[in-house]
Amino acid sequence: MASKSTMRSLVLIMGLLLLSCSGMSSAARLLEEMAPKEEYPHPEVPELPKPELPPHPTVPELPKPDELPPHPVVPELPKPEVPEHPAVPELPKHELPPHPTVPELPKPEVPELPKPEVPEHPAVPELPKPELPPHPTVPELPKPEVPAHTAVPEPEPELPKHELPPLPEPELPLPPKAESHYPVPGMAKP
Repeated sequence: MASKSTMRSLVLIMGLLLLSCSGMSSAARLLEEMAPKEEYPHPEVPELPKPELPPHPTVPELPKPDELPPHPVVPELPKPEVPEHPAVPELPKHELPPHPTVPELPKPEVPELPKPEVPEHPAVPELPKPELPPHPTVPELPKPEVPAHTAVPEPEPELPKHELPPLPEPELPLPPKAESHYPVPGMAKP
């Protein structure tokens, strides 16, 4: 199903086509009415003589198929004698000599190669460990004795209340009242 926008565009196109057709027909009608009525006479065109053509050549009439002579009978030709193929004599099969055997060659002995010795890394001399001074010991401090806690509410310190002085009201001129055509509620007309 076509979407709404497609349908709208099709209706619009059809409407435009109808408008253009009616506009064209009314314009054509106006042109016909406004056309001058034979103000200028058309010049007479002289008639050209018809060229004389030679008559068509006559085609000889072909005989009808009923009137044709029958086909001539073709005599059968004797078949030529073909000599038989001569028999091909069978050729004797050639016997091939057996394949010569290749003697097995002895495997050469491979001498065993000595393994190369990898030189070891030179030994790194051990360095003596530096002697570090012993860690200093922290002397234990005596723990202060805390007296038993009694539930005494601590008084909250009173914070001073900051009061700002009242701001003076600015004296501004009032804007002029807008004139209204409507009556103000609560005011009676005198």
